[in-house]
Amino acid sequence: MQPALTHLSSPREKMAAPISHSQPDVHGGSGYCATTRSFRSLRPPVPLPPPDAPLSFPAFAFSLLHQSSSRAPRLLPAGPALLDAATGEAVSFPAFLSRVRALAGALRSRVRVYRGDVAFVLSPTRLDVPVLYFALLSIGAVVSPANPALTADEVSRLVSLSGACVAFAVSSTAAKLPAGLPTVLVDSPDFLSLLEDGQGEELALDTVVVRQSETAVIQYSSGTTGRVKAVALPHRSFIAMVAGFHALQAKPRKDHERTLLGAPMFHSMGFFFAMKGVALGETTVVMTDAAARAGIRGLVEAAERYAVTEMTASPPVVMGMTKETCPLTALQRIFCGGAPLPTAAHDRFRRRFPHVDLCMGYGLTEGGGVSRMISSDECSHTGSAGRVTENVEARIVDHITGEPLSVGQQGELRVRGPSIMTGYVGDDEANAATFDSEGWMKTGDLCYIDQDGFVFVVDRLKELIKYKAYQVAPAELELVLQSLPEIVDAAVMPYPHEEAGQIPMALVVKQSGSKLTEAEIMDSVAKQVAPYKKIRKVVFVDSIPKSLTGKILRRELANQIHLCPVSRL
Repeated sequence: MQPALTHLSSPREKMAAPISHSQPDVHGGSGYCATTRSFRSLRPPVPLPPPDAPLSFPAFAFSLLHQSSSRAPRLLPAGPALLDAATGEAVSFPAFLSRVRALAGALRSRVRVYRGDVAFVLSPTRLDVPVLYFALLSIGAVVSPANPALTADEVSRLVSLSGACVAFAVSSTAAKLPAGLPTVLVDSPDFLSLLEDGQGEELALDTVVVRQSETAVIQYSSGTTGRVKAVALPHRSFIAMVAGFHALQAKPRKDHERTLLGAPMFHSMGFFFAMKGVALGETTVVMTDAAARAGIRGLVEAAERYAVTEMTASPPVVMGMTKETCPLTALQRIFCGGAPLPTAAHDRFRRRFPHVDLCMGYGLTEGGGVSRMISSDECSHTGSAGRVTENVEARIVDHITGEPLSVGQQGELRVRGPSIMTGYVGDDEANAATFDSEGWMKTGDLCYIDQDGFVFVVDRLKELIKYKAYQVAPAELELVLQSLPEIVDAAVMPYPHEEAGQIPMALVVKQSGSKLTEAEIMDSVAKQVAPYKKIRKVVFVDSIPKSLTGKILRRELANQIHLCPVSRL
């Protein structure tokens, strides 16, 4: 196989110089810099390797791993690296490293995968998936994971977008791959032989020269438009994000500390936490496919059974956890993101688990982690997505005039820093629309940053409702609706109107047996919002379509309208 992709050029590379915290015009509370009209992170800068130093993410991760043991330098942590939540099967750190080296050698010598080759991964979460990721990245190949639930047509589209020349799948997903694409079945004896027979040809990972600027991962996102795009992320993106988490470790990890990974490994959050866990010497309790079928109850029971200290969870999972009985006495923090968490749900969680920090965060496939909460004090800022992450610079811009805005003003969030994507593969038009001339990446999200430096995500710009001369954010109204008694869930969408252009319409899921009326809902909302934001139509539905991470699937909301009568104005 010949190298297919090593590096993309994009406006992202016109990044600013490293952020200095000694400038007198940087406001200490918010991080706003009057000179650059941007927000600097309030976190201490995290030193990174020189950008031109050859370094793959696995090489960087393993260098940190040898520092993570509490026992002695160069000794690996005694606890397992990976643990199957369903079966209890464990992979020790020495075994993990040995398997990665063996597989990396076998991939080059037997599968003929080389630096720059794009490897498409279509597999449910398994213990051997992180081993595969690290092995591919170690030899400079590009990992491109995708949701195994996709249809064959959707898979074909992604394979074409990424330029994949080899695939790794399981027996149940292989038939979805395009005919003629060389495929290795991860659940076959052949793959096991790559791990076992390759022991004699283990690759010395420090002998493989990989530049930090080379593409490490291709993930998929609709970005600021509806069509799916292939996001190219360099090794340096993951190096920067993991370095940030490593810097927060006040002391070496203890062997009993464990993280429950609830997010699927093809998802950007699950992928990152699987990589981070190895680098920081954590035991990652993996919700494999068998464990995930047990739903929220199975996840909570796994957290209790394995005494995890932290876990990842989407907003729907956080809300579901409040109904479970497990005390989760060992749990210290939850990393939550991907969608807004209603204030009422946040409060219910805090009452149910007062000892757990609910660390909200905000990130993008294209931009990595942008903001997050890192302390109990920060976690008390309900409604926020935390403070701007270390080594990240943010700017709030008027999305109509392009004028940079200041503290407390709403506009499009733009970011730049080492974790930003290189660009969309093979899509110059999208790249030109996403990056401005100074290298700022447009997130497409309407946000503001308050006087204490906390980021608040209001809504997606493309989802704003244009009511007369005003812009209405659906997410803002959804939080109001979800706080009302007798409403289980809600979504807001634009509805065509001859005079106003668009009006806000609510799709509402009522509690069973509720007699709540459209008029009561509209009156309740009207008392809490400005007149132009009022809900003017209501449809009662059985459910709100959502993604795995809890994001409302807004393109599917229109299907609900045709099934139900709409109230009059």
